[in-house]
Amino acid sequence: MSLTYRLALGALMAFFSLSAAAQETPQMNLPVVQLQAGMHNIRAQVATTGEQRATGLMHRREMPQHEGMLFVFEQPSVQCFWMKNTLLPLSIAFLADDGTVVNIREMQPQALDSHCSDKPVRYVLEMNQGWFAKRGVKAGAKLGGELFAKRPQ
Repeated sequence: MSLTYRLALGALMAFFSLSAAAQETPQMNLPVVQLQAGMHNIRAQVATTGEQRATGLMHRREMPQHEGMLFVFEQPSVQCFWMKNTLLPLSIAFLADDGTVVNIREMQPQALDSHCSDKPVRYVLEMNQGWFAKRGVKAGAKLGGELFAKRPQ
């Protein structure tokens, strides 16, 4: 094996090692929106790009009680989520354009089960597991926030 080949191979291996390590770092610098579930305020990071949505809450070890992540899609469609590389147990609410909760699912850490919306939605909100149940938020409840007010009915 020539020296040039070994150096190129070493550089390639180092690149992939750094890329893998970077993928294991939680994304933290996303825009934030304020939402309301009745009298409860939610501070939600907003994932709008394909890469942001694919990474979601992966690799996080904790999340403050009233914080979550809002996934925003370009068009309403049936949305399905799984928990690969997600270390926190989460509750996921699938939301209509006006903020109405379509359905809520409970998700276990690192599970590969699919959790899907019951009908096409544009928004999906992940919170710490049990957050919605503890506050009485169920299907049919309406979340508030400027984001939902801007959407045509």
